[in-house]
Amino acid sequence: MSIPDLQHPAGFTISTDSSRLDVAAIHQYLAEESYWAKNIPLPLLEKAIANSLCFGLYAPDGQQAGFARVVTDYATFAWLCDVFVLPAYRGQGLSKWLMQVVWAQAELQGLRRRMLATLDAHSLYTQFGFAPLAAPDRFLEIRLPNPYGAETAN
Repeated sequence: MSIPDLQHPAGFTISTDSSRLDVAAIHQYLAEESYWAKNIPLPLLEKAIANSLCFGLYAPDGQQAGFARVVTDYATFAWLCDVFVLPAYRGQGLSKWLMQVVWAQAELQGLRRRMLATLDAHSLYTQFGFAPLAAPDRFLEIRLPNPYGAETAN
């Protein structure tokens, strides 16, 4: 599914057109800078992108400035993951704009549950209705603590 490109007053663009994604830049950030996907293999990221609703954030010059990925069945559930704005573009409200665009998509309305995990961006996500699990005792997980061989994995 692809939405029309959306324009930010400062010249940034958000698109769901996966052909525009700079997968190498996304991989570099996730594999080298993120705490959640450190050392993720490129083929695994490519598979994740191919099977997700992805939002590319682009600078006025067309360069990849950020990214967000939603794993969803488009009916009942969505998992937001791999959200980032590159350091050079931070402090301009772009992460908030990215979240506004993601959660405004018609395909993501009326879902029974939206979820995410974050170590340090609670203040961003609570602005969009996210809260701690209401019934954490109902949720279980199988977790591989260091799936990509990272020095520190969360």
